[in-house]
Amino acid sequence: MFTESVGRRRWQLFPGMGLAITLMLPLLPAQPARAMVPFVYLPQARQLEGAGLGIAQAASRLLRLGQPQEAAQLAELTVRLLPADPRGWVLLAEAQLRSNNTEKALAALTRAKQLDPNNPGIWFAEGSLALRNAKPQEAVGLLNRGLELDPRNAGAHFDLGNAQLLLAQPDRALRSFEQAAKLRKDFWEAINNQGLVLWEAGRRPDALERWRRVLKIKPDVPETSLAMATGLFVTNPQERSEALRLAELALNEEPNYVLDSFQKEQLWGEKLRADTRRLLSQPELKTAVERATANATASDGQSNEG
Repeated sequence: MFTESVGRRRWQLFPGMGLAITLMLPLLPAQPARAMVPFVYLPQARQLEGAGLGIAQAASRLLRLGQPQEAAQLAELTVRLLPADPRGWVLLAEAQLRSNNTEKALAALTRAKQLDPNNPGIWFAEGSLALRNAKPQEAVGLLNRGLELDPRNAGAHFDLGNAQLLLAQPDRALRSFEQAAKLRKDFWEAINNQGLVLWEAGRRPDALERWRRVLKIKPDVPETSLAMATGLFVTNPQERSEALRLAELALNEEPNYVLDSFQKEQLWGEKLRADTRRLLSQPELKTAVERATANATASDGQSNEG
């Protein structure tokens, strides 16, 4: 208010000066513009690389903490800072994949492969993505190419076995699962899937042996517990009580295994699913089956881990 009152008094003391000043302005010489130029800091390439790698490490930590969407945002920034580094694109692909953005994940992997075509991890990631997108034939080609570059990758052999099983190639799948377990001794998923193949092939004792091995490595695997329960139920009537116990335990841990559709998604063959239906129809399991059916929440996008 103080400035406004002073201005009003000046206007009243010098009436008409406003017009005079306006008329005189064109006659005055133009003054050179003196615009303020802001100082812009341009970081050096080494500093950009350091910042990009730091952001990538932060994105990796977020992935480990189960925050893929936040990790994807940081990975996007990483590839902007380091567009020629394939590691950033692989990181972005993993974050997008865990965020269920498969198209963006594929685009990131494609860019990574352009930058580093001899990186087996990129081929493996593409193969896993193809497997997830229900393209097992494409997955086989991608995984085999990666295995040419890195033949000792247990996870890739496991994914290859799953793809071969989907393509109705059980003998090849069994060899892939065996190779995966040979490379990683505690790879219980690969051992479990050996049992799935062996059961369908009529090699029931061998299948039971594999499932016993799994439960020694990891005693609380609901899938293996239910498969083992079915195996005992079918092959050894004296183990009936143990079969019922394992079945109830498995359904309590993972109710989705009560669903035939879920078992099929997990690569269970028709013989094992039929035998499991017989087991789950036993009166002693009526309550457990009803409870599991009510609690089953099977959703799309299940992994093919057997």
